[in-house]
Amino acid sequence: MVTDRGLQVLRAIVRDFVDTHEPVGSRAIVERHAFGVSAATIRNDMALLEEENLIAQPHTSSGRVPTDKGYRAFVDHLSDVRPLSRAQRTAIEAFLADPADLDDLLARTVRLLTQLTGQVALVQYPSFARATLTHAQLVALDARRLLVIMVTDTGRVSQRIAILPAELADADAEAVSSRLAPLIVGHPVGDAAERVEVAASGLADPQTPRDRALLAVFAAVSEELDEFRQNRLVMAGAATLARREDDFRGSIHPLLEAIEEQVTLLRLMSEMAADDNGLATSIGRENAAFGLGEASIVASEYDATVGRARVGLMGPTRMDYPRNLAAARAVARYLTRVLEEDEAR
Repeated sequence: MVTDRGLQVLRAIVRDFVDTHEPVGSRAIVERHAFGVSAATIRNDMALLEEENLIAQPHTSSGRVPTDKGYRAFVDHLSDVRPLSRAQRTAIEAFLADPADLDDLLARTVRLLTQLTGQVALVQYPSFARATLTHAQLVALDARRLLVIMVTDTGRVSQRIAILPAELADADAEAVSSRLAPLIVGHPVGDAAERVEVAASGLADPQTPRDRALLAVFAAVSEELDEFRQNRLVMAGAATLARREDDFRGSIHPLLEAIEEQVTLLRLMSEMAADDNGLATSIGRENAAFGLGEASIVASEYDATVGRARVGLMGPTRMDYPRNLAAARAVARYLTRVLEEDEAR
């Protein structure tokens, strides 16, 4: 059973180890923290923490370092996540102001988070499966290429080129364009995809250049709508892993592979349990099932029109959890505000 002072000692060990990257001894704790007790008493508290597997001794005659279980206890007993400074909040607002679109906003978000924390930054795209298409347009680039433009009520704008099997006359191009918008505009993404699929099945044996062009356009639209329904991540700061390789007990290759493939990180980000404030933390061995037992991830939820998504940070278990949680929370709140203001307009 860990006492209140034992938890205070654990907090001191975590904070000192994060700051110094050196094992923490009882004398250092007495010198740096106002516990009002002797080093011998602190050693007794540390022995109890070690029995609970909250700290460990990496080398004989060295101080102690937190274990994954110790980091978990530290995070679970955080009394509060300190807010960012006024200067940091101002920097967030300035960096994320007036984005061109959602893609631009999320790309800026991960760059900002990496600069603030020195960790790998991750932001989930909100799922657009429930978004409604508000605009569809075809623009002829030349006789065999049509640019398909689609817009949703969430502000997402997508563009995809449809390559036609043969040159198309202007009149046929206009006919194809006039067929697309009534088919999908005003419908949720999922329904629109089904309507396009049904329309395409009716052109299984196209006889005219117009029908063949329609089939190519329907294929391009189907591919784009499928992407609307897929979860995606935008990331920045992978180079920070190489610079902090000494913070990892083993290889950083699984982390680099996860960044490359995204699927693992998407699953992990989606499955992390959040507290009442929308904050979530997954530490070290808790990530072993995802092949990321060397890493910790902290995340905060933000609200988009179509639902909630997460913004987070990934790094070694020896990270500044309060600072990183505060940064993720502040950026998530700003994202929510920007998206709400955009919807109101």
